Amino acid sequence: MRTPVVRYVLFVLAVLAIWAICASAQAPPDFSKVEIKTTKVASNLYTLEGQGGMIGVLTGPDGTLMVDSQFAPLTDKIVAAVHQISPGPIRFMINTHVHPDHTGGNENLGKMGVVIFAREELRNRLAEPIPATSANPGRPPMPHAALPLVTYRGRTTFHMDGEEVDLIPIPRAHTDGDTLVRFKNADVIMTGDYYRSVGYPNIDRANGGSLNGMLEGMGVTIGLTGPNTKVIPGHGPTVDRMALIAHRDMILAIRDRVDKLVQQGKSAEETLAAHPTSDYDSKVPQAQQTSERFVGQLYAELKPAK
Repeated sequence: MRTPVVRYVLFVLAVLAIWAICASAQAPPDFSKVEIKTTKVASNLYTLEGQGGMIGVLTGPDGTLMVDSQFAPLTDKIVAAVHQISPGPIRFMINTHVHPDHTGGNENLGKMGVVIFAREELRNRLAEPIPATSANPGRPPMPHAALPLVTYRGRTTFHMDGEEVDLIPIPRAHTDGDTLVRFKNADVIMTGDYYRSVGYPNIDRANGGSLNGMLEGMGVTIGLTGPNTKVIPGHGPTVDRMALIAHRDMILAIRDRVDKLVQQGKSAEETLAAHPTSDYDSKVPQAQQTSERFVGQLYAELKPAK
């Protein structure tokens, strides 16, 4: 008879195998067909949407500041879109976290002279190789030009273009290198991927993410928002404070359901079969694609270590 531990190991191996098959079956995106959509958020603050995470653009007499860079093949289109907003130089860029849909264009922008800012943890992860696995082809260390030139441990503030731009570390949430970016005067917050308004949360434990860090990060974000604050997630539509509170409460409710199943001695497969996200699936965009991942992450976070 298989023990719960053996069943859990087999389940994880099966999931990894499925991921590998899906990854090999998917064709790479055709970046030549991607169009960059520009949206004005405030007087001199914009977002750019293309393929990947949301980009922020602050412009003015002190030059341009960007938030994240999306994928490398899109850099020319992104730079062209930025220069449609302002012909001035792109001086600075902030990385909200390590994933390539937010950092893939770093090298191109770094070679253009853009100074990249990020958490030390993020820089360290880019600088280290990722070993290949059955589910991940891995990668070598990122080139020097792709690495953040300036790193920070605590809150850091830009004073430029009539704005106070606060970089606020969010420890061990989506990853271990997350940053909240607040445009104080515009009353706008960019979260990166520790908050997304589509899909269930993604606790990237392989890159240092954690459930408690994600909940604490949501609490910090809610505390910084007022009734008129615009919250721009890493993916999905802009939301307000009430949407953040609902998202945090959803995480807590699903966590409690998974924890109850863990305390009952349920296996990972049994926990998934219990559908602990069922009350929210009809309310969460892209629920079908992300529910099992989230439940599996919660199970791994809550299961007592042996």
